[in-house]
Amino acid sequence: MTEVVFVCWGNICRSPMAERVAEGRAAAEGVTGVTFSSAGVSSEERGEPIDPRAQRVLARNGYRTGGHSAHQITAQEIRDADLVIAAEPLHLSRMRRLVPDADNLALLTDFDPDAEPGSGVPDPWYGSADGFNGTLTAIEAAMPGVLRRVRELQG
Repeated sequence: MTEVVFVCWGNICRSPMAERVAEGRAAAEGVTGVTFSSAGVSSEERGEPIDPRAQRVLARNGYRTGGHSAHQITAQEIRDADLVIAAEPLHLSRMRRLVPDADNLALLTDFDPDAEPGSGVPDPWYGSADGFNGTLTAIEAAMPGVLRRVRELQG
């Protein structure tokens, strides 16, 4: 089983959105043998559900919204995963502090050929509900590349 973990700051917006988009797209494309999960680099949202604004955007676009409880990523999760995908460079640096020799870390925008290298996905939490639409667009743009990488990992 290939394990992919999406990571953002608090695990209530970007990373659970990416997890659910990945699940939906993998199912639609017949990609099996992979599990998707999400985590945050911070513990401040521990136990919280997906932000309601993110839930609305996911639901409107046909993605799963329930069954989420935010948690902070651990060094063991990073080591156990085949691929750990961060929303922005800050998250990568936080994870590299936990596991300095990790070779399975990537930035979500690395998988979007049209994204500016190293740009990351902006955090919609601080803005209006409309920002979550842009977050979903950025996540969906990266998903073909993410699933291509999953297939490569599966050999």
